[in-house]
Amino acid sequence: MLIIWGRHTSSNVEKLLWACTEMGVPFERRDMAGKFGFTDEYLAMNPNRVVPTIDDDGFILWESNACLRYLAAKHGAGTLWPEDLQVRANADRWMDWCTTTLWVALRPVFHGLIRTSLENRDMEAITAAAKSTGEILAILDDWLADRDFVCGDAFTMGDIPVGFVLYRWYALDVERPERPNVRAWYERLTERPGYREYIMIPLE
Repeated sequence: MLIIWGRHTSSNVEKLLWACTEMGVPFERRDMAGKFGFTDEYLAMNPNRVVPTIDDDGFILWESNACLRYLAAKHGAGTLWPEDLQVRANADRWMDWCTTTLWVALRPVFHGLIRTSLENRDMEAITAAAKSTGEILAILDDWLADRDFVCGDAFTMGDIPVGFVLYRWYALDVERPERPNVRAWYERLTERPGYREYIMIPLE
């Protein structure tokens, strides 16, 4: 059975839990990182001291988007893993954009409001990062003007990384510009059982 190592509140672990639910893939999740720390057994698999790591019948893989692509290719051909090369490249593009652009902008807001004590928060930096995130989301809003999901009419792996960031964006107590197409896409995601179960949880 597939083993997913990592605490369930880790956003990068959540991506894999949601994806497996979408594809009906059974898995066992094992706590690691955060308050659980790291065991020598885990660090022998992944010396980076981050989660997730997957063990698929002895095949060890880390880096969350690599794990997501692997699982989608193995279990989600024609659904999460688009068979059309250009559609799949598009999904890849939005996964990487999330990592290099969107989450980079929002992460200081998340860490500042959720993982930093009130007396140590830099509200000026948090406000600036929230403003930057809202501006960046204009790119996604324009893209979604005539699409239900990031690759068109169908939900794919490309929606998953951006989708977890959007939950945090709407859950955090920040001022947000109106992005109607992003909001409509987010509402579509909230209808998915895996999103409700694994992404829409209290932030910590």
